[in-house]
Amino acid sequence: MTTVIQEKTPFVGIRFQKLGKLYHFKVGAQHDVAMGDYVLVETKRGRQLGQIMTFVAPEQAHKQKGMRAIERKATPRDLVMKQLWESKELDALITCREKAAELNYSDAKFVKAEYSFDGSWLTIHYTTENKKLEIKPLQNAMSKAFRARIEMRLIGPRDVAKIMGGYGACGGPRCCSTFLTEFSPVSIRMAKEQGISLSPQEITGMCGRLRCCLVYEYEQYVEAKKTLPKLGKRIGTPRGEGKVRDVRVLRDSVVVDIEGEWHEFFRHELEPLDELEALQKKAEAGCSKHEGGGCDCGAKNGGTAVADDEGGDETIVE
Repeated sequence: MTTVIQEKTPFVGIRFQKLGKLYHFKVGAQHDVAMGDYVLVETKRGRQLGQIMTFVAPEQAHKQKGMRAIERKATPRDLVMKQLWESKELDALITCREKAAELNYSDAKFVKAEYSFDGSWLTIHYTTENKKLEIKPLQNAMSKAFRARIEMRLIGPRDVAKIMGGYGACGGPRCCSTFLTEFSPVSIRMAKEQGISLSPQEITGMCGRLRCCLVYEYEQYVEAKKTLPKLGKRIGTPRGEGKVRDVRVLRDSVVVDIEGEWHEFFRHELEPLDELEALQKKAEAGCSKHEGGGCDCGAKNGGTAVADDEGGDETIVE
């Protein structure tokens, strides 16, 4: 992940879409660029217009090989041209779907058409579960219909949900369509650590994959559970001894069953009875390291240990 910094450096992070990834470029001869400026750069998909979102620290930027430099700042004409081609993207998508229907592409879904800023490149985003789908005939048909270089780009379910937008199971706008620029790996273990039901309806998003929000509080749960008592553990409280029935990680507290009544206690109010009893038993048992004598830890002689001082004489340590 790129760290956002305000100070100017020889490298910048540029975004080509509203919630797209950051790509690193050299400032080159354009020393007067600033955050928020729109610039033209050469990419694998031809010339693109993007916005500078941050200056990148050199130690991060050098990790990318073949880094290109900014060509120039975008002019008002460039921005107007970009808006013009964006207004034609819906028509291009409709045409693509019509061509796909004619060619019987029933197992593919075409979700977005995207022009480059000058209309020289048209990218069609599609999704399918058919790994053997031959997309070349549709690409050729689109090339005949448009005076642009056509790219057919396969995307996953998460990207489809990001493009389509809408609302998530929580009732709010989908995270991927609102602020997420990259998708983090999500595992079933994250749901288990947070005590979330493993029912598919509870942990899967509208894309059919594990919800992105399972990542948000996972680290806090893991760290808190290292110090909070586990379910069923015997614990001491200001109201007496009881068993833990619920762990409320975000409140830093537990719910304890004391003689049939449940009470909530915070971390500083708890005493780990099992650990304290184990320490007490160990102290009463004395030293077990030195069988047949020779103890120097003080456990066998009532807390008095014998040690040698620097001069070689025996010293009694209380």
